Amino acid sequence: MGGYILRRLALIIPTLIGIMLLNFVIIQAAPGGPIEQFIAEMEGHGGGALARATGGGGSEVVSATADSRGSRGLPKELIQELEVMYGFDRPAHERFAKMLWDYARFDFGDSFFRNRTVTELIIDKMPVSISLGLWSTLIIYLISIPLGIRKAITDGSRFDVWSSSVIVVGYAIPGFLFAILLIVLFAGGSYFDWFPLRGLTSVNFDELNWYQKIGDYFWHLALPVTANVIGGFATLTLLTKNSFLDEISKHYVVTARAKGLEERQVLYGHVFRNAMLIVIASLPGVLVSLFFTGSLLIEVIFSLDGLGLLGFEAALNRDYPVIFGTLFIFTLMGLVLKLVSDITYVLVDPRIDFESRER
Repeated sequence: MGGYILRRLALIIPTLIGIMLLNFVIIQAAPGGPIEQFIAEMEGHGGGALARATGGGGSEVVSATADSRGSRGLPKELIQELEVMYGFDRPAHERFAKMLWDYARFDFGDSFFRNRTVTELIIDKMPVSISLGLWSTLIIYLISIPLGIRKAITDGSRFDVWSSSVIVVGYAIPGFLFAILLIVLFAGGSYFDWFPLRGLTSVNFDELNWYQKIGDYFWHLALPVTANVIGGFATLTLLTKNSFLDEISKHYVVTARAKGLEERQVLYGHVFRNAMLIVIASLPGVLVSLFFTGSLLIEVIFSLDGLGLLGFEAALNRDYPVIFGTLFIFTLMGLVLKLVSDITYVLVDPRIDFESRER
């Protein structure tokens, strides 16, 4: 197993480079850029963008030619100065090579528009995304696995039918729609005003004692986590049920029952270990989705300033250091979580041997 882990760790490097290169090429072909953002603001709002342009730096992506911008009526010298300041005066391969070298040292540069380093921005936004992702994942698994097992055991019963109806609704309606419904019902929309709508903590959080801080923290998380859970538990529940049904029909379960083992021993001593393998395999995808992509609209709706919102705003503003920095972090975490899921495979079922499969 040790050799397999080392090989997988070594594969992370070329995988990261390939993903970064693909996205770099796509950004190269995309229209617009940070300099175009400055030009548009300078043309529409006078010199406001000039003041912002003096504080910031970066080294990613491409700009259009100076002649095409100069035709808009701005001084060509100003365009060239901006290109030099942001590193766009160098060839694409040099910018990409410098980006890789900086990222290898976890130096993600400075945001073009926020006058802060990308690392500082990620660290500031991380608590929100971790809070949403971890609590949502924990609750989803605590609900979905027992529910899926119960549905498999009682397949075709009244409980299975009505719970499937709830699951279909949860699967069909996106989480952000549940978020809006929760706001209307419980956050001052039309009925009750029980929960806050902004931030991860209250304004007077520092003045609270320790147990009040804990209560305030979960008070703010209640609705966004609930929206995430309602929108995310359906798939895992059905996956657990189908996995258990598939295992229950196999010969080793019939043999275990024939030996006189109790149903609980059969289910949790034999079936559970095999049925959980496919559930464990889905964990990295669930975590990455809930941490970043899946929580984007939830963060927007509940005014939670997390990584999902940061990446979305960076894409709109063409803030390329933030785009590539968050992409690098997301990809690295996804690859590491995938390796962790493989290791968990072996812990759940020691019969699995990844090393022998590679030979």
